[in-house]
Amino acid sequence: MIPKQSAEAGQTGVFPAVSDQDSWPEASSQLLKLMMAKVNSVFIGKSDVVTRMFVALLAGGHVLLEDVPGVGKTLLVRAIARVMGGEFRRIQFTSDMLPADVVGGLVWDGKRGELVFRQGPLMANVVLADEINRTPPRTQSALLEAMGERSVTADGETMQLPQPFMLLATQNPLSDDGTYPLPEAQLDRFMMRLSVGYPSVEDEISMLENGAQRLQPEQLRPVVIPEEWLRMQRDAQSVHVHTSLLGYAVRIAGATRSAPELLLGASPRATRDWVCAAQAAAYVAGRRFVVPDDLKETAQSVLAHRLMMKDEAAAAGLQATELLDRMIAAEPIPAPAGDSSRRRR
Repeated sequence: MIPKQSAEAGQTGVFPAVSDQDSWPEASSQLLKLMMAKVNSVFIGKSDVVTRMFVALLAGGHVLLEDVPGVGKTLLVRAIARVMGGEFRRIQFTSDMLPADVVGGLVWDGKRGELVFRQGPLMANVVLADEINRTPPRTQSALLEAMGERSVTADGETMQLPQPFMLLATQNPLSDDGTYPLPEAQLDRFMMRLSVGYPSVEDEISMLENGAQRLQPEQLRPVVIPEEWLRMQRDAQSVHVHTSLLGYAVRIAGATRSAPELLLGASPRATRDWVCAAQAAAYVAGRRFVVPDDLKETAQSVLAHRLMMKDEAAAAGLQATELLDRMIAAEPIPAPAGDSSRRRR
């Protein structure tokens, strides 16, 4: 669960104890709790996944949900889009989809007798890219500008996307028939890759018992408007990060770039996203400062999908998540100021 604060992290110095002045206004905290509670009422038994989703979105990032079919990936995104407010659009990716189907383009208007620009489904606040890896790389690449610059270019004209803009994509495992791997440049633009997983026995029984009476995403009412969500994002991005923790993040990212088992390590954008995610995790916890646990708890979701294993390491059965765990365990965590003799693992 994100995030948790250890007793050592609450000491004075670099990681101070929480006081009334260090927490966020009650209104913002209550809105965030209400949003997550509403999503959890629809997406049962996966509160940790819901929390991570909100952490990524508060940090201004995009999320890739990767899992087997039928575990509720699309349901989760629809529920989040409802409580967010603003405009929501869904793109069902297929093998015959073209870039113009995503970003828009010129179409002939018979009444006006001229070509007019038709906006694509990307022109929305929350966009669901459903089964993104079922469309060829050419169409996948149409999302790169939108994810990186929050704009789209069609027929030589560049248009800014609505603010906030959040792309929530789902994909099935790459071993499935009819899927295409996402290019590295696109994976690097996803702040987090998350897996939903199967529900527990109790949650699955509850789902079957409720049946048709189960609450649907369309029954949820928006909790905030886009302007309020933008304010919450700005608050999350203003959370204090001590210089020693920035150095900690940079050293781990640097270790991935020089690791002999990796063909591709974490980019500077990955380091930035990791710090932003830690800030958002602290915001969700109600703190105005980042503690080491915020970085540790978000590391796998933010970094692992950006690491490319060498063939020999993959053949030996080594996973990127396992390698990342080793690097994090090997790097000493900065101790609170005034206690340089102690390091926490």
